[in-house]
Amino acid sequence: MKTKILSLIWIGLIISSISYGQLKKVASVEGITEYRMDNGLKVLLFPDNSSQTITVNITYLVGSRHEGYGEKGMAHLLEHMVFKGTPNHPDIPKELSSHGARPNGTTWFDRTNYFETFNETDENLDWALDLEADRMVNSYIAKKDLDSEFSVVRNEFESGENDPSRVLMQKVINAAYLWHNYGNSTIGNRSDIERVPIENLKAFYKKFYRPDNAILMVTGKFDESKTLALIEKKFGKIEKPSTPIRDSYTEEPAQDGEKTVHLNRVGDLQIVAAMYHTPAGSHEDYAAISIIENALADEPSGRLYKALIETNKASSIWSFSPFTKEPGFLYINVDVPSDKNADEAEKILKETLDALKTTPITQDELDRAKANLLKQTDQIFRNSSYLGTYMSEFIGAGDWRLAFIQRDRIENTNLEKVNEVAKKYLIKTNRTVGRFNPTKNPERAEIEHTQNLDALVAEYKGKEDMGTGEAFDVSYDAIQSRLDDGKLSNGIEYGLIKKSNRGKTVRVSFSTRNGNAESLTDKGVVPSFTASMLNKGTLTKTRQQIEDELSKLKSSISFRASNGNVYANVVSTEENLMATLALMTEMLQTPSFEAAELEKLKTESLAYLESNKTEPQFLASKRLSEINNTFPKGHPLYSMSVEEEEAAIKATNIEDIKKFHKDFYGLGKSILVSIGDMQPMQLKTYMEKEFANYKSKKDYERLKDPFHDSRDVNEDILTPDKKNAMTLGNMNIKISQDDEDYAALNMAATILGGGFLNSRIADRLRQKDGVSYGAGAGFQADFNADDQNSAMYIYAIYAPENYNKVQQGFMEELDRFIKDGITEEELKNAVNGWIQEQNVSRAKDAELAGLINNNIYYDRTMDFQKSLEEKVKNLTVNDVNKAILKYIKPYKNWTVINAGDFKK
Repeated sequence: MKTKILSLIWIGLIISSISYGQLKKVASVEGITEYRMDNGLKVLLFPDNSSQTITVNITYLVGSRHEGYGEKGMAHLLEHMVFKGTPNHPDIPKELSSHGARPNGTTWFDRTNYFETFNETDENLDWALDLEADRMVNSYIAKKDLDSEFSVVRNEFESGENDPSRVLMQKVINAAYLWHNYGNSTIGNRSDIERVPIENLKAFYKKFYRPDNAILMVTGKFDESKTLALIEKKFGKIEKPSTPIRDSYTEEPAQDGEKTVHLNRVGDLQIVAAMYHTPAGSHEDYAAISIIENALADEPSGRLYKALIETNKASSIWSFSPFTKEPGFLYINVDVPSDKNADEAEKILKETLDALKTTPITQDELDRAKANLLKQTDQIFRNSSYLGTYMSEFIGAGDWRLAFIQRDRIENTNLEKVNEVAKKYLIKTNRTVGRFNPTKNPERAEIEHTQNLDALVAEYKGKEDMGTGEAFDVSYDAIQSRLDDGKLSNGIEYGLIKKSNRGKTVRVSFSTRNGNAESLTDKGVVPSFTASMLNKGTLTKTRQQIEDELSKLKSSISFRASNGNVYANVVSTEENLMATLALMTEMLQTPSFEAAELEKLKTESLAYLESNKTEPQFLASKRLSEINNTFPKGHPLYSMSVEEEEAAIKATNIEDIKKFHKDFYGLGKSILVSIGDMQPMQLKTYMEKEFANYKSKKDYERLKDPFHDSRDVNEDILTPDKKNAMTLGNMNIKISQDDEDYAALNMAATILGGGFLNSRIADRLRQKDGVSYGAGAGFQADFNADDQNSAMYIYAIYAPENYNKVQQGFMEELDRFIKDGITEEELKNAVNGWIQEQNVSRAKDAELAGLINNNIYYDRTMDFQKSLEEKVKNLTVNDVNKAILKYIKPYKNWTVINAGDFKK
């Protein structure tokens, strides 16, 4: 490929522009470079040598905002159809699985995007770019596919109809907008989904899927010159249509009075919500809106959190303000348990929001909100894989550089601006919650329509980029050779890998295990609640001070527990690691355990159970665990019913928490894993010193969970007025990862129900029968060779009236699987996909840390995984078929729970 230097005169300035054939470099900000093709395609490259994966993400500037009459949900329906195939890629789900990709497609107000993350190889990149280029203009969009897929999308629509908070949000937003399409749900209108003619769908596809309406982004480890040449080869031949795209022009008029929405449906949890119209993401006021939202809803500092959650008037609060191209909204949701007063919660919500006029945001609130938001942004910008898809939000809103502009605006927003914006937009007449109030002097929030966006981003340069990190070899031998492992003098076993990441990031996971079956008996929810209380204050720091310190350090600390096992996870940077570890140590060793915080946690947990008492997926999973439970009540591995869990939560008091921490917290069997930019000796010295006297009173003994046969049960749970049903099946298998048959059974499970829409079950229930939005199978293999307590599971989400079709589909597919076995092509695709997926997993620091942790616990090295991969590579069809016959049983021998409104 030839390279030449051109001069480009743009807005009166001369910019040096490099051309790669058709591709012309037009902008570069903090490591991201934009190129444009003659056919209008925009290309963004973001190299990150420290990522051993590549993410290809293509964003089309079409979303629900662009839908016309009778087209509600068409953008989302089309997203599904584009996975159905092209002449050069007739079976896209199979290809995605065979390449070990982690793919998806999403639709939002202003855009639709498709992405796949995969192991960095030239072949994979060539395939991914060829796939996206081909389905840009050659997707089948066939009638036969629509006949099956529309019911899948309808099933997804019905799944959302099960969620009261989602339905309420849709109703509130819809009521708030008179004309603009932001008032319509992206999932669409049921009748439009069911009745859309294939000709209309094809026309919609041809109208919006074109190079001059798309932005291709490639992130990860790749050669820039080769990639540009490849992009030109794949996309350069696609012609730009002669008919220009005309953007939507509807402007929403100012709202001139409060609106009220009431929703009556089956459920237990009460919900109060409020919504305000706000400016577009590119508007200078949006950054202030983000700050105000954080100051209102942040946990634990937010005004609404303090007014509603800390006072036990509600159980939880969440909010969001989408970054949209045209004027959007701020939405606030408050969950109120049935034993609380929803009228009182609504009154407090309104009063707190209205009080912004008389009690403005303070400097402390501003500083805290900015620190929280900038920390979140900083962590996203350091993760190139996530950033590749995250940028779609800003691309849809007008330009990718808006991500950086939004960050800078948050950083530079002052107190005067924030309070000016609060007074301008958070007014009663701009809110959807209340009722119409006649007035002689109406008050309105006139919101500007998006304009002059090109001028805003044209000369934006950004800050210094975070670098590309090192090229990390994810082969088993290379990882093992770089692994610094051993045991500290205080007994902590460790596994450390020092490597250079983009943004100098580092991850630390620290786990301790204590107690045995006897000492952990009758502890109920105390172990998990104790861990959940660790971030809510120490002897020297309040909960708020902890959050503020983490924002200042741009770091995260999280805790979780399972019985006597406690897990701490830290994400930080080289510069801030030691300070963050000091904070983690303080939280772990000297928590304050305030009674008021426990009451909030109990209220939140009870509200969660209450909200799920009529949810099919939750009930099916819960009942399945109960049926196959073999432990007596009180045993740490006993499966509690909803009622038992509620009783356990209510019975827990702060003295239980303090005693458990005093008795069980300490090193015991401890494992430290760290990956990224850190100094291994510094980390080991710190852990050795700070945890020298950190001892537990309870000796550790692994909780034994030996294999037992699952019960032959097919049971129904009725969930009235739920538009979606769930079938969940389980079959226990006596095997572990050490077993010779594990590799073959793992591939069998992958072929039966794994992959991306590319399995026997997904092909039957989704692709062919079109009755399920989500269907598949999986295999949970026991790590422990003594217990050998593994399980295979199957699942399907569907409309209740399709109950019989789902039962028949599972029964017939399992019978066919056992009788006929698999094919050579299925095995080849499954093996290739699994191997590449393992490469992708080892390239993710969090997943690699988990792998190293397990190896240390089970006394393994990377040779175990290397040997397993060799076994998988050498599998034959006969090997897998023998495993199927040996382990997999007909449907009637599974434990199956079906939850839904089956009376219809």
